[in-house]
Amino acid sequence: MENKPEKPKNYLALSIISTILCCLPAGIVSIVYATKVDSAYAMGDYDRAANASKNAKTWAIVSIAVAALFWVLYIAIFGFAFFAAMANGNY
Repeated sequence: MENKPEKPKNYLALSIISTILCCLPAGIVSIVYATKVDSAYAMGDYDRAANASKNAKTWAIVSIAVAALFWVLYIAIFGFAFFAAMANGNY
């Protein structure tokens, strides 16, 4: 009997959350890879399942990082604008 490797995580929940709350394009790519994990594993293509799992996790993290960078820049720009307006008495 063939010894099957352990099924890799599909990161589907993380992919969906990062799509809804973070960056839509990168999140969609993550969902696509996450859905490929189970089907590749079921067909016995374990290397492709592991690769899809790795890509799903990577794209979910990219989605989260892009959203975090956006919010840091957003807060910095409008924070500086607010403090500049306060310093000039334009409040």
